[in-house]
Amino acid sequence: MVEFTLPKNSKVTKGKAWNKPKTKGDWREFRVYRWSPEDEENPRVDSYQVNLDECGPMVLDALIKIKNEIDPTLTFRRSCREGICGSCAMNIDGTNTLACTCGMDEIRGAVKVYPLPHQPVVKDLVPDLTNFYAQHRSVQPYLQTETTEPPKEWKQSREDREKLDGLYECILCACCSTSCPSYWWNSDRYLGPAVLLQAYRWVVDSRDEATGERLDNLEDPFRLYRCHTIMNCSKACPKGLNPAKAIAELKKLMVERRF
Repeated sequence: MVEFTLPKNSKVTKGKAWNKPKTKGDWREFRVYRWSPEDEENPRVDSYQVNLDECGPMVLDALIKIKNEIDPTLTFRRSCREGICGSCAMNIDGTNTLACTCGMDEIRGAVKVYPLPHQPVVKDLVPDLTNFYAQHRSVQPYLQTETTEPPKEWKQSREDREKLDGLYECILCACCSTSCPSYWWNSDRYLGPAVLLQAYRWVVDSRDEATGERLDNLEDPFRLYRCHTIMNCSKACPKGLNPAKAIAELKKLMVERRF
């Protein structure tokens, strides 16, 4: 189930059809969600025809072509184009993923592109992630130490370093959190899988000396325990990470420290 946070008293309507094929080629239809707070109109889905013979293989390539050559008013986020920055996270063909790593050959029929679900929309494909980033800041995602030595570096064994594998690679694209029903229902209080994975990354870092305070910060009926192990998060992660496992490990640590 995917839902989108729409402006009040509005519904998605049929939009404009752009750039109908006039020449031979491998043409593909893109149905893109459009909404702007400036025109006071209902959200709509515009249809764009793109000649794939003149375009790169990824969905982001097609969106850039649409913006550059067909409709300059189309708005979306993008940066690195290498699946590293997380800026171009969208809902493509019903799945939260990165437009820069989603190949058009993976999709049958028209390519449907929407913003990440269950977040307020700033414009078109740009979601408002203010709450998401505020939650990330709340877990203090940085090394905290009290020991004054060594002054220049903190050494870590190979075994302890390996504990961070599958955690540090998170790019905060929000694909997992916006695919989580628990986060849809309680995003004001539940931290969500992406932020909890980040929290666990610092809890298990052998160099960090604030483990107790970090766990205290998560000891709340909603911040951690709203997870119902639905596993949407692990399925949605474009980096192949497992936020559900990180959340389970946090719960385990919560129990262990009581004894």
